[in-house]
Amino acid sequence: MNELEQLTRLCERLGAPTGQAGTMAAQLLKRAEQLAVERGIGRTAALAYLIDLVVKGRQGETPSSWSSAPPPEH
Repeated sequence: MNELEQLTRLCERLGAPTGQAGTMAAQLLKRAEQLAVERGIGRTAALAYLIDLVVKGRQGETPSSWSSAPPPEH
């Protein structure tokens, strides 16, 4: 089983419909590549970070790295 298939199954287990799970998995892989370049981190670390966000989001949790303060007014 390749990486895309594994991520697709993960998305399905988290409740995404089969067709949408494949799209979500592909987007996660693409964004992981982007984050790796933007932040100068390994692709694996970027993907792990994104998977953690997805799982926490599914559980209704907000990552501790996100501020709960409202955005500043312009």
